[in-house]
Amino acid sequence: MAQTLVNIRMDEKLKKSMETTCQELGITVTSAFIIFAKKVSREKRIPFEVSIDPFYSDLNIERLQKAVNDVKSGKSKLIEHELIEVEDD
Repeated sequence: MAQTLVNIRMDEKLKKSMETTCQELGITVTSAFIIFAKKVSREKRIPFEVSIDPFYSDLNIERLQKAVNDVKSGKSKLIEHELIEVEDD
């Protein structure tokens, strides 16, 4: 079977993290991408759920930015509180 080269650009930290994870799994990054490609080809879909994290929604980002601006302007104040210990069941 003929081989072909695929170049993928990604953040350096992400690459290092993926390399570490693959090493822990006992596979190479190339093997991980081949597994992904075979599964996509076989199932004709992305083999996991792809969704948007609601934390990064426009509405939440606006809310967070307003809170930051309120603290910076003195309108709001951050107050320390004691941590509450929760026992595991």
